Amino acid sequence: MDHGKTQRVLSIYTRLAGGYLINKAEEAQNYGVHERTIQRDIDDIRDFMESETENTGLINYVPYNRADKIFHMEQVDQPKLTNGEILAICKILLDSRAFPKGEISNILDKLISCCVPEQNQKLVTELIRNEEFHYVEPRHKTNFLDTMWEIGQAIRNCQYIEMDYFRMKDKTVVKRKVKPVAIMFSEYYFYLTAFIEDKEVLKDFDVLNDSFPTIYRIDRIKDLRILEEKFHIPYSSRFEEGEFRKRVQFMYGGKLQRIKFKYFGSDIDAVLDRLPTAKILKEEEGVYTVSAEVFGKGIDMWLRSQGQLVELL
Repeated sequence: MDHGKTQRVLSIYTRLAGGYLINKAEEAQNYGVHERTIQRDIDDIRDFMESETENTGLINYVPYNRADKIFHMEQVDQPKLTNGEILAICKILLDSRAFPKGEISNILDKLISCCVPEQNQKLVTELIRNEEFHYVEPRHKTNFLDTMWEIGQAIRNCQYIEMDYFRMKDKTVVKRKVKPVAIMFSEYYFYLTAFIEDKEVLKDFDVLNDSFPTIYRIDRIKDLRILEEKFHIPYSSRFEEGEFRKRVQFMYGGKLQRIKFKYFGSDIDAVLDRLPTAKILKEEEGVYTVSAEVFGKGIDMWLRSQGQLVELL
């Protein structure tokens, strides 16, 4: 830039940033240049602001109002994830072991590309490179994201789902028609929680009460059909996955129950984090008496895993 252009562009940019309105014809007259020159100045300012977005996380626009023949600046806050935030997300995804290796690599590449400033992308990539290289994919090796999205749409639209589901206990494929209510994640897998209305099917279940959902691993759904038929659940009776998640262990469904046990370990916080509904009833000489509200038989697995640190009351 020559000195005159530098002064002109900086002046226009400063006034735009300060909220002033810029009239192209008036600017051309003030500086003794053609209107096309002012337009090029505006284009230079737009290019500069676009390049600065990666550094500031802010998007600045300079739109042109044809009716009033003026330029003005608009700002949209588009914060980028910090290096620490994106690193934490990548680590959680890798540790989840929820996706086939090709799928997890694709997700990580997109996250880093879209959410990390360009100058930091190589650094973040290097920090997760070793863990990504040694990533152990789940044994099912199923790409299920499209299926999960279809289920999500059915949940949103309250549409029945019909599916062919691979049942592990007898290695057979069964047909189910269900009311889908939530998608949840736990211990390496994504699950569909749904309600069954077919009383004949329910005879095979431990829980006959319709208020308790059945749980299906999404990667075991062999075929999925979204039906036009819709269901209605009153707002007061809606399924709240957050409350259900607090009370279910290892995604084993079942009746709602209350348990009480003694904990002899040194880290009571680990118990309270594992069982979000847990409450300490009393503490005597480092031994805690705890109660919790839980669904189903999954809690039995957790209690057994604690060995002599837990005594069920």
